[in-house]
Amino acid sequence: MSTHAPKLPNTPNRPNEARVVPLRPPVPQGPQAPASREPLWRDLVGDVLRRERLAQERTLKDVAEAARISMPYLSEVERGRKEASSEVLAAAARALGLGLGDLLSLAQDELARYARGRTAPTAQYGGLCLAA
Repeated sequence: MSTHAPKLPNTPNRPNEARVVPLRPPVPQGPQAPASREPLWRDLVGDVLRRERLAQERTLKDVAEAARISMPYLSEVERGRKEASSEVLAAAARALGLGLGDLLSLAQDELARYARGRTAPTAQYGGLCLAA
């Protein structure tokens, strides 16, 4: 007696066979350019933090000390590697002279710009920086 299951004929409507339903649409084959991925919130917030820090010509160490956050952790937040808590984001924003609302509003502006079909957010700072 064989331990293998008998081979079933290829019939389209077999009542006892499981159907596989793909969770994602099929990936187009060929030379088409891949669709750009929507940015993650942590990437947007990190980009804003880094852009603001660089616009103020401050070091990672300086901002981390002012925010009472470890320098490696702040670096990971800026690079979008860590999903920071609201307390950490508020501390980092305060260290840069921003409120939490300001930080999140700037990140939302980046997301809106992306959603309108412009290029993905970049780490380059192209805005105006005012100092008191």
